[in-house]
Amino acid sequence: MKWSAEDAMKAYLHTLQLFKIQCGKDCKLGPIELSQPQSMEFLSALAAGNQAKVMVQVLSNEGVNPLTIAQAVAALHCGGRFICFLDQEQDIEDCKSQLSCYDLEDAVEFMHGNPCEVITQFKNIDFAVIGCKFKDYLRLFEIIDLNPRRSIVVLTNLVRKRNGAGFGEVLREKRGIE
Repeated sequence: MKWSAEDAMKAYLHTLQLFKIQCGKDCKLGPIELSQPQSMEFLSALAAGNQAKVMVQVLSNEGVNPLTIAQAVAALHCGGRFICFLDQEQDIEDCKSQLSCYDLEDAVEFMHGNPCEVITQFKNIDFAVIGCKFKDYLRLFEIIDLNPRRSIVVLTNLVRKRNGAGFGEVLREKRGIE
């Protein structure tokens, strides 16, 4: 895989435009109102520029959020597959309708189920966003099948626990990580 400056630029500008347009629209993502990009355009450009073919998002009870939009835009521009794992209480149709005002409802595959069990069916994941509020995020990182040639993992809400295994310890045990 080569870096695609064109895909990165298109995803960056598209994501930035969506965040700017939102200020004039009545598009909200649940309790989150998109008023500032908060660097999501950079993540979108990173995924699209790396031509990520398999992207996943595992967050705890957040449903659709700015990271979802960023990855969906990246998937559109690089032709990748984007799978977003939802909590059982979150309605898939509601999540799709939240994305419809951005014309992104078809860019995301929503799935219910325990991510630690379901994620094993996806191989060579190129780009992953894992929320550390998800209770089994360390276990998830141990079992996720990342692309050994090139993959990017973005962690949100990472907090070091005093008496638990840290992310760095799990990272050291993962093959192919430098």
